[in-house]
Amino acid sequence: MDDKITIIEGPPPSFELIDDGWALGLNEGPGLYDLALTRLRTFNGPALVERCHRAWRRRDTIFLHYRNDYGLEEKVPIMAARSSDSNEGQVLYLWIRRKAGEVEYDFDFDADDEDDDTPNFDN
Repeated sequence: MDDKITIIEGPPPSFELIDDGWALGLNEGPGLYDLALTRLRTFNGPALVERCHRAWRRRDTIFLHYRNDYGLEEKVPIMAARSSDSNEGQVLYLWIRRKAGEVEYDFDFDADDEDDDTPNFDN
């Protein structure tokens, strides 16, 4: 049970692209990985961060376990964790790692850009 943090209700987590210098150091290793940050509301943020610290002290991997947009179970390794209090309650910040290309990010494109790149198949 201590090897994962499970999201039991609510939508799947959203992942943000990481470009902070300190967080990029988490990516050192023989493989190519993407780092992402997710923010989760919780009632016990400090206890969850402590669970991560206990796993890391044992040199174990701890995972974020959740259901994706299709309802399928996924788990990703947690590389760093922090808890913070906000006006809406406690927020758990988790930095996760996935193989390059596995994390989907939302990008905002202008409507004008779509018309320029649309192929014409009428020929």
